[in-house]
Amino acid sequence: MSTCEDPTTAGDLRLLPWTTPDGKPCYLSTDNDHSRLSQLADDLEAAQLDSGEQVLAGAKAVLADPAAGERAVRFALTRAAECLADLLRIAVSRGERIPRREP
Repeated sequence: MSTCEDPTTAGDLRLLPWTTPDGKPCYLSTDNDHSRLSQLADDLEAAQLDSGEQVLAGAKAVLADPAAGERAVRFALTRAAECLADLLRIAVSRGERIPRREP
């Protein structure tokens, strides 16, 4: 089951790599890491990671080009910021799924 509600009242939920149209986070409640929705989330995370690598390479190329204009630099920075937001969401989601060790 997917939800876009406050996860603090819903137990162990997976933060999904997308948001509602209003920008609210979405969560998945399942005991099956291989469900269709879990697999879709895994696939989207993989695509976001690939995109981040491509954007990073492009941003490095723009920054290395002394002739790059303001528009090119702003475009590269905007895309990099978007990818960073995606990658931070993935890191949080994966970090929350790491089993906690007993002290």
